[in-house]
Amino acid sequence: MISHSRPTISPEDIKSVCDVLESGAIAQGEVVKEFERSVAAFVGVKGGVAVNSGTAALHLALIALGVQTGDEVILPSYLCVAPLNAVRYVGATPVFSDIDPGTGNIDAERAKAVASEKTKAIIVPHMLGQPAQMEGFGDLRVPVIEDCAQSIGARYKGKCVGSFGDVAICSFYATKVITTGEGGMVLSDNEELLEAVRDLRDYDEKTSYMTRFNYKMTDMQAALGTEQVRRLPDFIATRRQIAKFYDHVLADLPVRLPVKATGCEPIFYRYVLRIGSDVEDFIKTMEDLNVVCRRPIYRPLHQLVNQTGFKNTDQVWNDSVSVPIYPMLTDQEREQVAFGVKRALSVGKQ
Repeated sequence: MISHSRPTISPEDIKSVCDVLESGAIAQGEVVKEFERSVAAFVGVKGGVAVNSGTAALHLALIALGVQTGDEVILPSYLCVAPLNAVRYVGATPVFSDIDPGTGNIDAERAKAVASEKTKAIIVPHMLGQPAQMEGFGDLRVPVIEDCAQSIGARYKGKCVGSFGDVAICSFYATKVITTGEGGMVLSDNEELLEAVRDLRDYDEKTSYMTRFNYKMTDMQAALGTEQVRRLPDFIATRRQIAKFYDHVLADLPVRLPVKATGCEPIFYRYVLRIGSDVEDFIKTMEDLNVVCRRPIYRPLHQLVNQTGFKNTDQVWNDSVSVPIYPMLTDQEREQVAFGVKRALSVGKQ
């Protein structure tokens, strides 16, 4: 069975973690600082603060930006539930935006359409490794939070995503682009904001009291992450190579392949087919052919909270399916995935 996602773990990764274990200093320490420096340098920002999840990163970023009860935060409905949770954690009201039906990303015009005087931040995810087009968000005159959970290494107009907004967050979950098992990071050029996040992350040994959080990352995780960052360019090159293979062998099928928007250099965290209908049947047929496929997101956020009026989001969710794409996918497995897609689509026509 070819899994939908799989981490890329090397002997060097394992050795780096073992070295930390053997050192006896396994909690947050110097290795975490090294990891923070390496990610910030890769993205092209001044600094980063490592935490124990992408959700924690967004939670602390929102607090550091001053978002609180009574405020509104704009985010797309086509997104996993974690950002919605983070907005709720600070007591703010989430305001959902529809998406561009071609890219699956939020854009500035749709964000402006749902903005109000209560809007205090906007979350701009670069969904599935496809950079969002960043022009126009600054017109809202509120902090822009880039969600790079699925997109570290993607570029827009020559710059890495995560370097456009006021702050960016990353996730290093097991099957993300790079992994620390669980983990996340806040990235920014704003030193004052980064220092506020550091203060919020570490709850003990403070001269004054305020509510803080135990959101620290361990040196064991950071050792793995630092090794992963070193190989990130290779990971991205392999993902693009697999995507190019799929583009070629699936070109004649009656499906819409991933688009490449103007100025965007995607990294193909997911390779998404727009098959039109019968997504669940397609997934079942692929599983029968020993290939695990998934919807790119479990369910749009507006559906989870019983809202309506998000036509593009519903359309994209209804007809999209993600097939395996990750650096550990072998040539034989790629061929098997492509064969499976052709077979599943032919079965669907019968």
